[in-house]
Amino acid sequence: MSVIDRSTVEAGPGARPTAGLAVGLAILVGVLAVVCFFSITLGARGVGPTTIVKAFLDFDPNSASETVIREIRVPRTLIGIFAGAALGLSGAILQGVTRNPLADPGIMGINAGAAVFIVFSIMVLGAQSIGVYVWFAFAGAAFATVAVYAIASFGREGATPIKLALAGAAVTAVLTSITSGIVMTNIDALNELRFWQVGSLAGRYFSVLEQTAPFIAVGIVMALTTGRALNGLALGDDLAEALGQRVRLSRIMMFVIVAILCGAATAACGPIVFVGLVVPHVARMLCGPDYRWILPYSMILTPAVLLIADIIGRVVVSPGELQVGVVLGVLGAPAFIALVRYRNLAEL
Repeated sequence: MSVIDRSTVEAGPGARPTAGLAVGLAILVGVLAVVCFFSITLGARGVGPTTIVKAFLDFDPNSASETVIREIRVPRTLIGIFAGAALGLSGAILQGVTRNPLADPGIMGINAGAAVFIVFSIMVLGAQSIGVYVWFAFAGAAFATVAVYAIASFGREGATPIKLALAGAAVTAVLTSITSGIVMTNIDALNELRFWQVGSLAGRYFSVLEQTAPFIAVGIVMALTTGRALNGLALGDDLAEALGQRVRLSRIMMFVIVAILCGAATAACGPIVFVGLVVPHVARMLCGPDYRWILPYSMILTPAVLLIADIIGRVVVSPGELQVGVVLGVLGAPAFIALVRYRNLAEL
């Protein structure tokens, strides 16, 4: 094949200059840093920069503000970063590997699969440690992925984008209903497990981060290596195979990566939806069609959006708070409608 063909696969059609994309990514990193600062300082108990510095350099265990920073807000923010990165990468990979602009870990049923397996392990099998039920999360995410793809594959056309979206919606509805049914059978645990129906960063401590971050970190590294393969798939299976790409193996590996990322993210903060659907589209608008840039843009932008939603949930009903999954549902739906309204869905 010609050099032009191979460069098209590597960069994607219509790729933008690398220098400008690198500057844009650096700006997003700065935005994420600012959001992290506000995530630590804003809430029912406001704290200033001086208190933050003292909490790390001269910690006073008798100070309620410093304890809140170290024990609650810092782990909450870090979990938001890791989970957001996982969900953003998962959404971008799913949209690329299925060539479906509506693909998302929530809509495709992957988060719901992880959640129902976690709830089953806790309520039925008595699992107590996140180190135990994170494995059930992986199994649930993998089960949902296989189920959606198998259902969508029925028929002459195979797993088309529309059939994948419909199959994902159906599987999500079924699994969410099962989760609700299991939780409702134990009224004493209802408040504790309500989290598994919507998703939240509240009450997530360093123990959760320690158990899930290594899996997410491995998934992130694997995900960032898939950009070239996703660019090839964007050109169509036939051309990708002609250029030497093993399409079926690539798809299997990408679904495995998505299962790892979504399983760990769901174990960390519950089944959060919409953010993995909308943010990759925004990333594509910012950096163009090259998945080698869409993936890192999504990885940085999604945690920022997730933490902003978490901050809003803490501030609007203070001293109480709205779960981040609720806030994202309220904000994500009109945001996606706006994207569809002002931009051709096929171009997203």
